[in-house]
Amino acid sequence: MPTTAVSADTIDALLPQTQCTRCGYPDCRRYAEAIARGEADIDQCPPGGTEGIVRLAALTGRPVRPLDTRRGLEGERLLALIDEDWCIGCTLCIKACPVDAIVGAPKQMHTVIDAGCTGCELCVPVCPVDCISLHSATPGRSGWQAWSEAQAQEARERYRWHQLRVARDKEENDARLAAKAQHKLANLEAETQLTDPQQIDRKRAVIEAALARARARRS
Repeated sequence: MPTTAVSADTIDALLPQTQCTRCGYPDCRRYAEAIARGEADIDQCPPGGTEGIVRLAALTGRPVRPLDTRRGLEGERLLALIDEDWCIGCTLCIKACPVDAIVGAPKQMHTVIDAGCTGCELCVPVCPVDCISLHSATPGRSGWQAWSEAQAQEARERYRWHQLRVARDKEENDARLAAKAQHKLANLEAETQLTDPQQIDRKRAVIEAALARARARRS
């Protein structure tokens, strides 16, 4: 796979940042890194479409080739729409959205922020009641005809903040679990005079193992 040496940053700047994962990678950045390493081709991004392939070819020195249709088809940019009458407030779509463009609370109706939606479609398969549909936001326009550099930059920033939020939520959850385990351990030690010592040792081993796993996740 011949290519001109180009940094992942430069390649990433040419991707639409929809974070749709159709390229086969977890996000646009990982796809850019794979292209830079020569592990992925430039025809794997349906949202970027034909123009996206042309841009990447000019940058990397690789030949222009048709979009790999196994990844999907180039098409009009889509917007997700949640049917308020059917939404059960499960929050699964909120967790699936890579740019935090869906807002709502548990057991309450959710809604999509149109300006933030990248049309990634990741919210659709996770909805247990099929209340999310997709509608064209750019009739007759696809690829970079339907998406702007400014929108790509905003999507990149939203995704970055999404990653920070997810990491923070995980850290806070791990801290809560660790605190709970510490509390149980303290109570357990207070019972040492009242309970079988061997049983205490077994319980202590289980709790200390849980604390070790929590510390490993945080590190």
